[in-house]
Amino acid sequence: MTRLKCKRCGTCCVNGGPVLHQNDLTLLTQGIIRPDHLIVLRQNEPASKPTSNTIKPTECEMLKIQGKPGSWECLFYDASKKGCTIHQNRPLECSLLFCQDPTDLLAVIGKDCLTRFDLIKATDQATPFIKTHSSTCQWNSINNLPATPTPEQIKQTLLILITDLDLRQQAINTLQLSLAQELFYFGRPMFQAMNHLGLAASFVNGQLQLQPR
Repeated sequence: MTRLKCKRCGTCCVNGGPVLHQNDLTLLTQGIIRPDHLIVLRQNEPASKPTSNTIKPTECEMLKIQGKPGSWECLFYDASKKGCTIHQNRPLECSLLFCQDPTDLLAVIGKDCLTRFDLIKATDQATPFIKTHSSTCQWNSINNLPATPTPEQIKQTLLILITDLDLRQQAINTLQLSLAQELFYFGRPMFQAMNHLGLAASFVNGQLQLQPR
């Protein structure tokens, strides 16, 4: 039987970068992939679930290679050549990915995932901010909102979203973080995922507002 080959269409790379696993740690220690190339998906954060093609809370924290500005396209994908710029040192998920038979990839999804704390040193000045953020801005506090939340539930959710933004800004101001560093330390701002929870977040005169969709 003829072995199927990758068509090099680039669809997988355009749709997003891989999640990193413990097997990929050497890529970080060697500097092939850096923390500022990554975005954290925090535990219970709404995210795409490849096994069901749905949006579900993550079961564990994950580190994912960032997309390019304004898109999900993997940071290391070269569209002009339809190839990966670190192909010889690509992460585990990329080496297993074969769209015509995803069996091997599906077997590792959600298992032995790297987290921020595998990379952050105890002396990192961002650690106190991350700990405060993790304890006060938890996804499980808002993931179970009913289809029609009460005004009080919307108010409490809005408070968490504002706290998320305030803590980020404190860390940015204190540590002079770049956007890439912010996304590694804290993940995407929580208000950006509200559509998945049936709520619409918007800014009016610089103030965050939250309403049912």
